[in-house]
Amino acid sequence: MRGQTLEGTVASTDMEKTVVVEREYDVKVPKYDRYMKRRSRVPAHAPPCLDIEVGDTVTIAETRPLSKTKSHVVVDVTPEGGEE
Repeated sequence: MRGQTLEGTVASTDMEKTVVVEREYDVKVPKYDRYMKRRSRVPAHAPPCLDIEVGDTVTIAETRPLSKTKSHVVVDVTPEGGEE
């Protein structure tokens, strides 16, 4: 696969054939010598063959631009319960 591969949690499935994947990460604040949580929301294409619900953990891969905001596609789904 070309490009980056990311993992995150599905935050929204309201759009057709699109999910919003939310990733949480820590950023160091040098002034206070501590870490703060940041999050990024990445729109990704959801193929019709995958059954994706809010709360599922998904793996997304970078692809060519599919629309104005989408340039990732869901390649793997782990249901919210944990095991497939």
